[in-house]
Amino acid sequence: MSGDRRDVPPVAGDGNGTVAAANSGKQATPVVSVTPSQRLRLNPNKDHKPESYEDLQLDFSPSVFSSLEQYLPPSMLSVSRDDKMKFMREILLKYLPHGEGTRVQRHREYRQKIISNYQPLNRELYAMHPSTFFVPSFIKAISDNTEESFRSIMSEPSPGVFTFEMLQPQFCNLLLSEVENFEKWVNDAKFRIMRPNTMNKYGAVLDDFGLETMLDKLMDGFVRPISKVFFPEVGGSTLDSHHGFVVEYGKDRDVDLGFHVDDSEVTLNVCLGKQFSGGELFFRGTRCDKHVNTGSQSEEIFDYSHVPGGAVLHRGRHRHGARATTSGHRINLLLWCRSSVFREMKKYQKDFSNWCGECLREKKERQRLSIASAKSELLRKDGESTA
Repeated sequence: MSGDRRDVPPVAGDGNGTVAAANSGKQATPVVSVTPSQRLRLNPNKDHKPESYEDLQLDFSPSVFSSLEQYLPPSMLSVSRDDKMKFMREILLKYLPHGEGTRVQRHREYRQKIISNYQPLNRELYAMHPSTFFVPSFIKAISDNTEESFRSIMSEPSPGVFTFEMLQPQFCNLLLSEVENFEKWVNDAKFRIMRPNTMNKYGAVLDDFGLETMLDKLMDGFVRPISKVFFPEVGGSTLDSHHGFVVEYGKDRDVDLGFHVDDSEVTLNVCLGKQFSGGELFFRGTRCDKHVNTGSQSEEIFDYSHVPGGAVLHRGRHRHGARATTSGHRINLLLWCRSSVFREMKKYQKDFSNWCGECLREKKERQRLSIASAKSELLRKDGESTA
């Protein structure tokens, strides 16, 4: 099939909301002295009420620390907030490549410069207004908060890929005009914009010009309840940070998007418009780091055509790409949702057969060989006893 890239090795996301070659050398990470007894708990302490970190100047979102606190070992729950913060910060910093501290500081200054000078066009976008953002069926499904209510508005055309109607046209138009206004301000101010990742040369990070709080609420109140049901094995119930951005495709924009995986546990991809043809997403199976470049099975091959206002929700490790937008102008909202808890726990796991397609196939093959061996041994012993 023309344009089908399922045999092209994908690239994997790094820890910065960018993408890099999957087989590239890993950068050094800071050495952190965390003893085995100080590792995070496997399950949260639901009786513990986390402290607020909103008043502190932190490297990460305050909500990350509040969420992570429930997973602290018992010995850490009684220490001061400052000590808990330092302990959790050390764990979180292990995910940043060497030198990332400087980059994080530069990015904080960059964002502050924008927020101090940029004048929003549509201020109603900067607070969460569900009744004007979402279609009624989506609001009702979230309010009912059951697997049945979610499935009532969703299709699962391929395992682990959920599609549903989500955004009202009015919201899409407001967000598109806000992005256009921001890009015009960037050009007029001759300001150098940071793009969403290294694969997209066009688009903007929504968090950078003030929409971070709104997107946090989108993740907490609307994406996490669904992910808790459908993606628990990749931290769907513990999503605590995000990277929110728009990407643009068409004439004088990016044309397509190569085969890759996202730097997220769960990805929300919503088409905002405008008029376009082409731009289909193609999915080729979920993979762990070890198996990211393995081939696809026939049942894993799925293509999806975007519809304005329509959403796609999938695991970040679900390999995918976008075919060429052949005419018009296509703009999509992406929300990469992450779980610091899942990323910490993943370091101690070796088997990901509950979400990696290749791990599952290897596990089934081991089981098949074991059964065949046991059967052969029983037949041999039966033959000996008969003789």
